[in-house]
Amino acid sequence: MDNLSPGNQTSAVKSGSPALAHYEEKILAANLWQRSELSARDRSVITLAVVISRNHLAEQLSQFTLALNNGVKPEEISEIIAHLAFYSGWGNAKGAAVVAAELFAIKGINGSALPAGNIIPLPLDQQAEEQRAQYVSSQFAAVSPGVVKFTTEAVFNDLWLRPDLAPRDRSLVTVSALVANGQVAQIPFHLNKAMDNGLTQQQAGEALTQLAFYAGWPNVFSALPVFKQVFASREL
Repeated sequence: MDNLSPGNQTSAVKSGSPALAHYEEKILAANLWQRSELSARDRSVITLAVVISRNHLAEQLSQFTLALNNGVKPEEISEIIAHLAFYSGWGNAKGAAVVAAELFAIKGINGSALPAGNIIPLPLDQQAEEQRAQYVSSQFAAVSPGVVKFTTEAVFNDLWLRPDLAPRDRSLVTVSALVANGQVAQIPFHLNKAMDNGLTQQQAGEALTQLAFYAGWPNVFSALPVFKQVFASREL
């Protein structure tokens, strides 16, 4: 495997930056990942969204392994990768798919059993989708009809209806990737969608805590005012 194994990676980090190894052990492992505001599974989902969407190849093997240990199923990891192809770019997703395939082979996970195209989709909220599609078409059809077409056909009428990753988790992945990549203009729609899909305000706030370490403080502080505005708007 091209990536260092988790154990060797830890040793390499200690050799390359003892201070980083100290913070990883004393703050991340002993504190952040133990906080009760989010489950370990949710923390792994958020962290996977970052390391995939930011193409952090050095972190992917260890985080995929940790995610499996924290209860994220192989098919969910596969779906997270596919989902992020649309929200952070094909190349980042393909790189992550290669790492996941190597890990699945080591773990004896049958890649051919993972969800492909032949799925029974979740029910579509017809009214909400018609409103979304009409708004996007009215605003942007004259600018890029192709974007409008594929946003409806490939993203909201296909990707978001795939059943092997729950809507709440798709939303959590999407919001995490948006924060990680500084896409604050897209956060209000998707954070509202996440909360409609079952993410609580406390969980959304704690997601930012997790993201601060894995996506960086500047990205989180750019997102904080947007989260605050969304929370306030939902209390009206």
